Amino acid sequence: MIFVTGRGKGAIEDYFDVAFECETFQRLRGKDLTALEGTLLEPGKAIFIRQQEPLGLGHAIWCARDAVGDEPFAVLLPDELMKGAPGQGCMRQMVEAYGRVGGNLVCALEIPMEQTVSYGVIDPGKREGALMEVKGLVEKPAADAAPSNFIMPGRYILQPDIMEVLAMQGRGSGGEIQLTDAMAALIGKQSFHGVTFNGRRFDCGSKVGYIEANLALALQRDDLSQSIREFLFNELTEEQLVPTDRNDV
Repeated sequence: MIFVTGRGKGAIEDYFDVAFECETFQRLRGKDLTALEGTLLEPGKAIFIRQQEPLGLGHAIWCARDAVGDEPFAVLLPDELMKGAPGQGCMRQMVEAYGRVGGNLVCALEIPMEQTVSYGVIDPGKREGALMEVKGLVEKPAADAAPSNFIMPGRYILQPDIMEVLAMQGRGSGGEIQLTDAMAALIGKQSFHGVTFNGRRFDCGSKVGYIEANLALALQRDDLSQSIREFLFNELTEEQLVPTDRNDV
């Protein structure tokens, strides 16, 4: 696991470490710590790399070039939560597709055309089941210029050759080094496919999406679902608390 973070994000690294003081006090007090079993990454299983300038996703991936080496690698953006069936998460679906076609793969998700302006968009070719040929990629096009309404929601399997492209690439949309532009440069030179995701996607980069993700996952937990359902029912039956617009949430 390679984590690319920025200044002030040390809490992410600490999250995967041993909480020595807390765990020691818990043991001294006879508290049960079995819930922690299997939650810690083994020594050497995680690498943390600093992106010193906020120059975009492409630059963040390029910062990990020495850790990636000459191997295919997967990219997962943490502000996108992709929820599939048990044992069939988004990356599992993509890895299975990679075993059949290899090359470069992106997750493909269909959204309303008017929302394409916020995402990297796929120019699709022929389709076979969940797989679609990728003929081109466009970063944040206007709705009337988008080649389709299939976007890339933050899951990729890429060949190491993309690091060479990123090393030479200038800034694109938003003044950032865009991963979409680098991937587009490989189309026609290497196999490139989209994998349509069978599951739900939550945009945790927005406040509403973050709340929706927490509620959806809580409702699936045996220890939380009943309390959450009762809370939502009570809130929604209070007329003055019923939102009249999504922006009121």
